[in-house]
Amino acid sequence: MFAYGIFKVIYSPFKAFKEIIKNPKYMGPILIMILFIVANVGFSYVLLSKTYFDQTMPPASELDKWTEDTTFWNSNATIILSTSDYINGSYYGNKSIEFSLVSGSQIWMQLNITNSLNCSDPEGYKTLSFRLKLIEPLTKPTNASLYLLSTQLQDNFYNNLTDKLNETSIWNNITISLGSGWTPSNTNADWGNITGLKLEFTWPIGSNITLLIDGLFFHGVYKSRIESAGGLLISSPINAFMEFTIQWVILGGLLYIIPKMFRVKTVWKTLLITAGFALITIFIQIIVFTAVLFTWSELRYPLEYLGGVPGEWQTAYIQVVGPVPTILLYIERVIYIWTIALCATALRLMFTFSWVKSLFVSALSYLFSLLIFRFLIYGTFWL
Repeated sequence: MFAYGIFKVIYSPFKAFKEIIKNPKYMGPILIMILFIVANVGFSYVLLSKTYFDQTMPPASELDKWTEDTTFWNSNATIILSTSDYINGSYYGNKSIEFSLVSGSQIWMQLNITNSLNCSDPEGYKTLSFRLKLIEPLTKPTNASLYLLSTQLQDNFYNNLTDKLNETSIWNNITISLGSGWTPSNTNADWGNITGLKLEFTWPIGSNITLLIDGLFFHGVYKSRIESAGGLLISSPINAFMEFTIQWVILGGLLYIIPKMFRVKTVWKTLLITAGFALITIFIQIIVFTAVLFTWSELRYPLEYLGGVPGEWQTAYIQVVGPVPTILLYIERVIYIWTIALCATALRLMFTFSWVKSLFVSALSYLFSLLIFRFLIYGTFWL
């Protein structure tokens, strides 16, 4: 009955649990556990292959190193690190670069890139992003120019930033597509060999000039998580085994303990096996989750999400995942109700409880098991 019985719980729970209670065997839950592990591997593969992360330069492991270290820069201004005013986020470190010039009308700064970057189609970086804050003067520059250097200083691509500076005294988030829309200085300028970046700002009259730059990244190349995090797929069977085992033991334990409040004699083996059969629902849940993700479009997480800036990453996340989390949440809630119903059926057959009492004990046992499981695994009681 083992292979047959585990599916009989789905379409004929009364008959299945009568047989389980009469002749409890561990083989059924073990088979469900194996199915759950296999389904989890499939789910992990689909999730990782559907998930793409924006690849940045500098990479995430180095944070925004170009705005954390003054040695990468040359300028006609004084260069220092600001530790009091910077972008707060997981990719942005805890500093920004400050450039200050006394009584001048033009300020420039040049970033020297150690290893040249490929920004040409189709493999190269496609976007440049950085944050800029004008401290003084309180008027916007009449001209702001951006150059991407290629091999020699005279070989470059030019872009006018003047209209992209919205306000002074706040961080301007500037994102520019690479390739089209730039003016090459000559035919030697090569998108496949970007060696530096230069910014120039000009005002009509001289004054003290101070500005900050933070979070400078080249990005726009997406890599599947199956390529960059294949180890997660390898660990998936172990995680699934632990997840099923913990839920099984906790639910079985609570189904054994809570009915004692009603002065009935409980049998550990029978109730543990019953709990294992009831957890076929989480196998079904994984199958449905996998089907939903399989039919969904690719999930491409941009720098705005990965950067972790409060408010910014949440907006980016919603744009990427759309209604997927809501759909999965509703499916999960249906699984909760289904599992409670299966456990209630088993309790009614085992102890001749009324349906109200069976559902009460089942719901109490299952919800407590979820709370304990969530706390043990995630450190939170949130369901």
